[in-house]
Amino acid sequence: MARTTVLGIDSSTQSTKALLVDAATGEVLGQRRASHPAGTEVAPRAWLAALDDAAGPFLDAAAAVAVGGQQHGMVALDEHDAVVRDALLWNDTRSAPQARELVEEMGGPAACAEELGSVLVASMTSTKLRWMAEHEPEHAARTHRVLLPHDYLSWHLNAEKTSFFTDRGDASGTGYFSTRTEQWSHDLARRALGHDVALPDLAPHPRAVLGRTPGGAQLAAGTGDNMAAALGVTLGPGDVSLSVGTSGVAAMVSETRTADPTGLVTGFADATGRYLPMATTLNAARILEFGTRILGVDHAGLSALALAARPGAGGTTLLPYLDGERTPNRPEARATLHGMSSATSREDVARACVEGLLCSLADGVDALERATGVPARRIVLIGGGAQSEAVRRLAPAVLGRPVLVPAPGEYVALGAARQAAWALSGADEPPAWALPGVQEFAADPTPQVLEAYRLLRDRTGAWS
Repeated sequence: MARTTVLGIDSSTQSTKALLVDAATGEVLGQRRASHPAGTEVAPRAWLAALDDAAGPFLDAAAAVAVGGQQHGMVALDEHDAVVRDALLWNDTRSAPQARELVEEMGGPAACAEELGSVLVASMTSTKLRWMAEHEPEHAARTHRVLLPHDYLSWHLNAEKTSFFTDRGDASGTGYFSTRTEQWSHDLARRALGHDVALPDLAPHPRAVLGRTPGGAQLAAGTGDNMAAALGVTLGPGDVSLSVGTSGVAAMVSETRTADPTGLVTGFADATGRYLPMATTLNAARILEFGTRILGVDHAGLSALALAARPGAGGTTLLPYLDGERTPNRPEARATLHGMSSATSREDVARACVEGLLCSLADGVDALERATGVPARRIVLIGGGAQSEAVRRLAPAVLGRPVLVPAPGEYVALGAARQAAWALSGADEPPAWALPGVQEFAADPTPQVLEAYRLLRDRTGAWS
């Protein structure tokens, strides 16, 4: 009897999650998780152990498998495909000076964005290659091949071992994939590392089957975690996902490529043949953590206080740049709580925290709309912070439109499973899976809240 289940794997910074999913309906049939070591550089063998632990029991039940992996990580291999050094992860910022060097070598931010779709920052792989070339020349000299984390895991799962492969979505975050030509720029990779380096094959189509597991399951191309999440929440053109994690990510599916010279929007490709421009804020759920700490309440208490206050928090506005900010680009900024008086209450402060978070996310949506020229069609709110009752109820008021909140879930792994089901079907488009447990939240718009926020933002520094 033919297998009708697929396996989606999310290899994130912190852990590997594996979902066994019904290929026709998207129903999750099983779920497992295994932790990764902490840190900004990790031995890739730790990911393989976590993959075997989390996904191993599901492999024989799956007809197709795909991996969604953390973007940007540098996996350097020697001529025998042995790991040269621990992988540098996206959150390792030691290569910030090298990012600036590479941008200037490309002719400045506008030229960089035009070629890559994004302005290079320290998270991206090419900057890590340049750092290794400058600080660890012996490792750079041994490096024959460079992979992304999801490529390395796909290789581990592939019984055929005929080639290394990746997809255009994850490739678009390396700094040596051109969204203009839709091809690798071997010259940029060479310039970053100092010598020629082998790169994985690019999947010819998002639904391509590029290998098989030892048990015979089809192995799909896989993709980056943000691209897989967009598949997992079934984003279509013009749809925006707002992910409220430690940081905030606003991502829009677009039919056309973007090239934002300000660097606020990274113009990635997605996992369907379209594009996934993204704007990232450094502060999101940590704003809620800040509110609970200073008010001495838990998250439910913070929501209750915030919902008891009036819109605008009695004139109190939080500019929530607790640890600097990226959208707008203010790395040295700190938060400002403005407009307090002797009448300011705990409820007002709680409301200001939630409204400040949502106004910051609205800046991300605005940056996407400006970069693409397309108004947001639909907003889907995901991530741990989306479980806050105050965030759910105030989001449509601040954003000025209804928001959809699906049930909590592992949407990167679910998106990888959807890609696997697409590869299994060979259809023109991914399978149409319904989002589980979706709630729609609507509220009367409060444009005065966003206006007060932006006045404060612009008084304290130019909006880029």
